[in-house]
Amino acid sequence: MSPIREMWLRLQGSLWFVPTLVVAGCIALAVLLIEAHGWVELDLARRWPRLFGAGTDGARSMLSAIATSMITVAGVVFSMTLVALSLASSQYSPRMLRNFMNDRPTQLVLGVFVGIFVYCLLVLRTVRGDDDGPGFLPSLAVIGGVVLALFGVALLIYFIHHVATSIQVSSILERIAGDTAVAIDRLFPQVLGKGLSSNEDGPDELPRRWHDVAAPATGYLVGVDDEGLLRFAAQHRRVVQMAHCVGDFVIEGRPLARVSGDSCLDDADARALCRLFSLQRQRTVHQDAPYGLQQIVDVALKALSPGINDPTTAVMCIDHLGALLARLAGRHVPSPYRSDEQGLRVVAKGPDFESMASLALDPVTEHARGDTQVLARLLRTLQVLEGCTVMPARRLALQRRLALVMDGISRNVAAAARRDELLEQGRLLALRLAAPGTSPSATP
Repeated sequence: MSPIREMWLRLQGSLWFVPTLVVAGCIALAVLLIEAHGWVELDLARRWPRLFGAGTDGARSMLSAIATSMITVAGVVFSMTLVALSLASSQYSPRMLRNFMNDRPTQLVLGVFVGIFVYCLLVLRTVRGDDDGPGFLPSLAVIGGVVLALFGVALLIYFIHHVATSIQVSSILERIAGDTAVAIDRLFPQVLGKGLSSNEDGPDELPRRWHDVAAPATGYLVGVDDEGLLRFAAQHRRVVQMAHCVGDFVIEGRPLARVSGDSCLDDADARALCRLFSLQRQRTVHQDAPYGLQQIVDVALKALSPGINDPTTAVMCIDHLGALLARLAGRHVPSPYRSDEQGLRVVAKGPDFESMASLALDPVTEHARGDTQVLARLLRTLQVLEGCTVMPARRLALQRRLALVMDGISRNVAAAARRDELLEQGRLLALRLAAPGTSPSATP
């Protein structure tokens, strides 16, 4: 993730950038329609005198009413947004707030209402009666304000519907799962050098001497400029080893990366290397697919808490987690050893299938507390994942997840008949996982 790309993503995720663009567009529209007075105004007034022949007092009153109502509605929209943020934070997870701030319809609605208010102020400033000197009434701009007001009313109705829909758990999970699926598609496989062949575990011998490069600040590692990292290593004829995965918390002064060689990097080169790593106060999903899984897991754990006790929401979370793991199960996880034509250049560090499967399923299994519906859906998810991969290491990872689910069923399911039924399904699944895989029964 280059610095320009990082800045663009931060602007898109802010609550002020899109509204600012909309307000700027409304200002440009007001200036254009006011200046168009001398081009088309007289002809329009002759053709439609009742539509374009309003007086200055009426135009001022109408523009004042529109401006007042729009800024009032903008305050209502802002209040509704805060209520939605508070509800999502308390009901689901505090990490949902960033998703609501990134919501493009909310950004557009706020921008449109404030933009209409600014538009009316600019047009109102130009309306002059005969008592104030040479009269000026940009009727085309006044009609434009009426049209924008009608559009704002329709947009308010849409926004009420959008808020009512966006705070539903199905919409929240769909949005998070969609962002995580895009991250999985982007990162697996990722492009960082040429990579080693799939049958190689790594180079025969790594460099013996390494020098730490300290982190310049404290925060979460949210992105790495992979092409820049490979280019840096090639230019300096060194091997760069990442000390942290994307999503890890980095402490200022602690190692951010390590470089091979007999001597340390000078200060300028160390700063250049650090600029290839992006540190922020909170994680993002763009290069951090496990964070998307973590958000869904948070919702599931909140639903399974004694204070809420909503197993249906937990089941929905398990369905989305299973879909994301199925998407990942058949994908190639790149080797951490990345090379170019001259040999090994970068030792990357990232998640694998087992770590993501453990992150997604283990906490939900441990917090199920004998909820038969949740345990049965976990077992069903493992059955689906079994048909998505033939790789022995990934099937072994699924066996470990199955052992946890089986232990939860045997310990916590009170009804003997239901417990025996689930244990029999788990036993058959364990036999299939232990057998060599043939071909996936479902595509990821």
